[in-house]
Amino acid sequence: MLIRVGYEIGIRCNEPTPMTTYLNLESARLKDVQCERGPTATPEVNLETFTDLFGNNCLRLVAPAGNLSLKYDAVVNDDGLPDPVDENAEEVSVDKLPTECLAYLSASRYCETDELSNLAWSLFGHVKPGWTRVQTICDYVNQRLTFSYGFARATRTAAQAHEERVGVCRDFAHLAVAFCRCMNIPARYVNGYMGDIGVPADPAPMDFNAWFEVFLGGKWHTFDARHNQRRIGRIVVARGRDAADTPLIYTFGPHELTNFKVWTFEENAPTFTNRRFEKISLVTPWFSQRWSRLSRHIRQASETEPTI
Repeated sequence: MLIRVGYEIGIRCNEPTPMTTYLNLESARLKDVQCERGPTATPEVNLETFTDLFGNNCLRLVAPAGNLSLKYDAVVNDDGLPDPVDENAEEVSVDKLPTECLAYLSASRYCETDELSNLAWSLFGHVKPGWTRVQTICDYVNQRLTFSYGFARATRTAAQAHEERVGVCRDFAHLAVAFCRCMNIPARYVNGYMGDIGVPADPAPMDFNAWFEVFLGGKWHTFDARHNQRRIGRIVVARGRDAADTPLIYTFGPHELTNFKVWTFEENAPTFTNRRFEKISLVTPWFSQRWSRLSRHIRQASETEPTI
């Protein structure tokens, strides 16, 4: 299977501003790239690649005063299979975990294990350890939170998402990650491309997706509390303890986001087609009528329902 991925992002700065991006494909997928254009910057600036502490492929540059456009377009080969399942994968005791897993057991910026530990053990302490426990955590988070772009807030933590009962994909991932860590299961946050492949098309504009990985049975496994199903065509961009470690764009000074378009869909040729992308940017909040109704319902319910 071939998958077309890419983005077009615009920002505006009042003065030359250093910035970094976490938008490149992970190293393991570079061999699968059939063709690509970019990443490019308009106006042209020097793009310097570097690898961060978590092994992510990143860029650093100095955005000029005024408008800057970043673009990337690629066709990637994929096996076309859903996320693997291993229901027999067992938890690894902390004393036997590889050293590199320990960082994914601690609290982080958006995952407050200290605040959620008692709740996590009361909810999941009785559940069979291993794959079943992680899936039960996904089931709970999926049912606990209601998704909508209208609920997006960059500062929302896992504990706040649990109390507010709303969020976007990063909030689902943060809450599930926090619960797993509370149960001594290493969990890391993942950001990447995931299109509507093998599932009904979502009418909302495409965006990067967030999911998470847990260390069970000696290897990392993919889970997705937002969609709560095995999906086809995930392409990883970056991993970290939470979203604070994988900002798509980080500027060392003020900036304004002027354009944000993402695409990922099944391609029918190993070269670029002439498919035209929708002229919809996530810079302008987009709501379906259903999400608007859900938003009002959830807010009203949260005002009267006691917290758990």
